Amino acid sequence: KQHIVFIVNCCNCTERPKVQVSIKPDQHVFRGETVTLRCDIDGEGVTSWQYSWYKDSSGSVFSELQEHTFSPVTKSDAGKYFCYGVERGGSRRSQHSDAVTLTVSDRAQTVLSVSPQKWLTEGDPVTLICEVYSSSTGWTFSWFSVTASPGNRYHYQLLSDSSRGAGGNYTVSSAALKHTGVYVCRAERGNPAYNTTYSNTQPVWVTGVSPQVSLVISPSRTQHFTFVSLSLSCEDQSNSDRWRVRRYTENEQWEDCSSLLWASQTGSTCTFIFTFTSNTGVYWCQSESGENYHPVNITVHYDVILESPVHPVTEGDTLTLRCLYKFTTPQNLRADFYKAGSLLQNQTTEMIISNVSKSHEGFYYCKHSERGESPKSWISVRGETVDQKTLLKSVLV
Repeated sequence: KQHIVFIVNCCNCTERPKVQVSIKPDQHVFRGETVTLRCDIDGEGVTSWQYSWYKDSSGSVFSELQEHTFSPVTKSDAGKYFCYGVERGGSRRSQHSDAVTLTVSDRAQTVLSVSPQKWLTEGDPVTLICEVYSSSTGWTFSWFSVTASPGNRYHYQLLSDSSRGAGGNYTVSSAALKHTGVYVCRAERGNPAYNTTYSNTQPVWVTGVSPQVSLVISPSRTQHFTFVSLSLSCEDQSNSDRWRVRRYTENEQWEDCSSLLWASQTGSTCTFIFTFTSNTGVYWCQSESGENYHPVNITVHYDVILESPVHPVTEGDTLTLRCLYKFTTPQNLRADFYKAGSLLQNQTTEMIISNVSKSHEGFYYCKHSERGESPKSWISVRGETVDQKTLLKSVLV
C-alpha cells in the first residue's frame, strides 16, 4: 500500500509548465502606439500550444494567439492581462501566468532641460537633456532649433550634427556664439514609428565678444527702472542697418522691437520712450539671414535694481555691482549683495570683486531691508583675450 500511495502522490505533484507574459514596447504605453502581448510557455517536449488570453476578471477568452497586437492601442485596452496554454492533441496544461498591467496614457510628451544652465560664455560645455514624461524605455531622440515667423508660427530645423540614438542627451563640448537660439526635442519608438509631441522650448544664450555685431544699451546696464527712456542698438564695424533688435519672453514669444509698447525701430536702433515691466526679456541682434548675436537679459523693475555690466567680464578684471533705488538722490543704497542666494557682502553701497575668475560667474542680486530686493542678473565671465595674454607674456619676460 505504501508503494502505491507513493506513485499516486508523485503523479499528482507533477508541476505544470511555467508561463511568462511580456509586453512590447513597454507596460506603460501611449494612445496610438502599436503594442504586442506575448505568451511564452516553458514546456519541454510539447511541440504545439493552444493559447488563451484573459483580461481583468473576465472569464472569456479574447485571443488564442501566442502574440496579440493592438494597433493602434486605445485607452480601453488598458488593464491586467494573463494567459495559459493547453497542449494541442495532448493532455498537458500550463500554469496561469502572473497578471501584467498595461497602462495607456494620452499622447507622449517630452521634457527638455539644459545643464549646467541656459546662460553660457563662449567655450562652455552645455547639454540638452530630453526625457519622455513618465516613460524611459525604447526611445530614440531628435533635437531641433526653433524660429518663429510673424504671428509666432514655429518652424523646426533638425540639427544637422545631432545623432539620433537611445541616449537622451545632446552635448556641445564648446559653445559658440552661433549656438544661441531656442531648442526643442522629440522622441520616437516602435515599428511603425510612434512620435511624441515636441517638447517645451528651451533657450540657450551664449555670450561673448562677436566680431560682427554688439548690442549697445543706454543706460549701460541690464536692469532698468520703469517709466524711463531706453535705447538698444546693434552696432557693427560697417555701421550697416542689416541688424534688427529682437526679443524672447518668458512666455515663449518672439517679438520685433517695433511691435513693443512705446517702442520704435529706426535702422538698427530700438528706442523705448517709456519702459514698463512688460518690456522684460532677452534681447539680441538678428541679421537678415537669421543669425543671432549678443543676447542680453534686460529686466525692467519699478524700484530696486542691480547695476551690473552688459558685456561679459574678462578674467582678471574688476567687477563692480551697485544697488540703485529710483526715488532717492543719490540713487545708491546701502544694501546686501547675494550670489545664487548666498550673502556675499552686507550694508554697502557697492560690491567690488577684484581679479575676477570663472568661479564668479552666476546670478547676482541686492536686497534692502525696507525697499525690497532687485531682480537677478547673470554675470558672464570669459577668458583673457589674445591681446591680454600677449601683454602678460611680455611683462613676464
